[in-house]
Amino acid sequence: MPRSAHYRQALARGDTLPRRPCVHWVDGKTSWLARQRAQGSFVLGVELADDAVRLADLTPASGRTVVVLGHEHSGIPDEAWDHLDVVVEIPMVGMGVSLNVAVAGSLVLYKLAGLS
Repeated sequence: MPRSAHYRQALARGDTLPRRPCVHWVDGKTSWLARQRAQGSFVLGVELADDAVRLADLTPASGRTVVVLGHEHSGIPDEAWDHLDVVVEIPMVGMGVSLNVAVAGSLVLYKLAGLS
């Protein structure tokens, strides 16, 4: 079964939300990111990088913002980096070097919403 068909079936089975979820199915991820940026969206990546902004220093979103989360093991693909306006990192204490992608995304969205 193609991956997108699997996700579509999962959404259809487990949709208990009061409104339909907003899911974008795209053929080319980097071309989609380029189009979003060209249309005025701010594209933010969540990743460890030398020039990354600390999560605590991230200001709330003031317009349409696309958040790019990479794979939990390999991160954001190399070909997507040129389409990012900024990279945000989540500082961690202790020996951990990675958060679950759902947790990382939740923390960033909470901050972007101005709730912290």
